[in-house]
Amino acid sequence: MKRREFLKTTAAAGAGAAWLGAVGACTPRSVAPVPYIVGGKARMELSWEPYELQLRHTFTVASYSRTTTPDVQVEIRYDGFTGHGEASMPPYLGQTVESVCAFLQKVDLGQFSDPFQLEDILAYVDSLSPGDTAAKAAVDIALHDLVGQLLGQPWWRLWGLDAAKAPNTTYTIGIDTPDVVREKTRECADRFNILKVKVGLDNDYEMIRTIREVTDLPLAVDANQGWKDRQQALDEIFWLQEHGVVMVEQPMPKERLDDNAWITERSPLPVFADEAVQRLTDIPALAGAYTGINIKLMKCTGMREAWKMAAYARAVGMRVMVGCMTETSCAVTAAAHLSPLADFADLDGNLLISNDRFRGVTVQGGRLILPDAPGLGLETV
Repeated sequence: MKRREFLKTTAAAGAGAAWLGAVGACTPRSVAPVPYIVGGKARMELSWEPYELQLRHTFTVASYSRTTTPDVQVEIRYDGFTGHGEASMPPYLGQTVESVCAFLQKVDLGQFSDPFQLEDILAYVDSLSPGDTAAKAAVDIALHDLVGQLLGQPWWRLWGLDAAKAPNTTYTIGIDTPDVVREKTRECADRFNILKVKVGLDNDYEMIRTIREVTDLPLAVDANQGWKDRQQALDEIFWLQEHGVVMVEQPMPKERLDDNAWITERSPLPVFADEAVQRLTDIPALAGAYTGINIKLMKCTGMREAWKMAAYARAVGMRVMVGCMTETSCAVTAAAHLSPLADFADLDGNLLISNDRFRGVTVQGGRLILPDAPGLGLETV
């Protein structure tokens, strides 16, 4: 898509909000279709609307099941440009549509005349509360999209990365009955080069054996803190290695750092922290306890902190995984711009929903293909 056509598309998308569903007790904020001008200078204006994500299949992990994910879509307008962002709230984040909207109500971007002041703007946003990471990520993503459009470049290029080095992404198979697991595996086995399997209940071995009836693709497993005994967890990891598993995510509860470190020291597979790592300040305590970290924008407040986390992890000898929640292609594409420097990518959240409203990053032959358009490179659908 040419830049002029892209800008026309984003402007049209910003003009209306008919595509958004009403979810929860959240008062949407819309903006006028003309630039926000103060003292003769353009100012940024923030708007938002709730949007419920519909999952293609019931999604089950070790701690819960769900068929929808609450979400808030965000826009930042500036001088005729519109940046898109998003907050997705799976249960374990402890955030809601109401809490996200309440946080966004506090954000006054009108005080900043220059959207390029990312560090100052996002430090201000972060200072408004100690938590609300998904809400902060929504602002961060929209701001990055806006700035990339103003610069006329995609973020992978602004970060100095090579889009051709974007890795394969995993595709997630949630915990389910053998028949459903077979069906899900058949649906995706010919489109991906690695699958991710949720484990952590009492049917782990059945899950893996069932998938192996359908495909011999490499597997990643995510226990979501579901394993409780470290010796049993280690024994299972050795069994998993024999059955084509190549990495393990969050084997035990995040509070049990010593037990996770004990497993990592003895594991034949790399062990990645997920729930145990939220933000940059969490990483120092995890070095040595995990092989690597899973960076998710909804946990860490967005693209700027994700970039810092990846750089820090590399500096202390840890490996990097870039993941996501169930999200539209807006947030998934934002994370994908970071993926060329990752060892593993789990960026399938947009593929797990039936009502995605964007096109951005795509998957071809199992590999992530990053958009070349400015900013995040999104098109509305």
